[in-house]
Amino acid sequence: MTQAVGEIKAVILQELPRLRRFAFSLTASKADADDLVQNAVVRMLKAGLPANAEVVPWMLRICKNLWIDEIRSREVRVKAADAISLESDTQVQQGEQQIQGRLDLQRVVRAMTTLSDNQRLALTLVAIDGMSYAEAAEVLDVPVGTIMSRVARARESLQKHFQHQAEEMTP
Repeated sequence: MTQAVGEIKAVILQELPRLRRFAFSLTASKADADDLVQNAVVRMLKAGLPANAEVVPWMLRICKNLWIDEIRSREVRVKAADAISLESDTQVQQGEQQIQGRLDLQRVVRAMTTLSDNQRLALTLVAIDGMSYAEAAEVLDVPVGTIMSRVARARESLQKHFQHQAEEMTP
């Protein structure tokens, strides 16, 4: 053991109670204070005693700087955990929305089966495929007015179907 290491160990041992009190005043936690003191001692042993510096303020400054680093590190971890949590919440919400969307789609598909074939085809071409009434009339080889009335009757039937379901679900 070199004399410099022996000197710093002696100083650390002598000032350890003060260092622990200071660490506790920073952390307000015995466990965190003990960890902080341990990290500070390791840092001091690696750094060695500074030339022309007062030892106690130097030791306390190392301790304080390590605690600041720890606080910053914790803030980063908390932000990362919050981001992960937020991402998880968003994924859960998106999953719930997908499930709800599938359930809604299943309800619509079931309701569409209650329509006549002519109404279902006309509504599908206009409302789902986005065709104009004229395009749908051309595809089905019927007049435009027929498409308009089939779509209107289909929408009316679906509205009644869903109103009836809502009434059944209401206590």
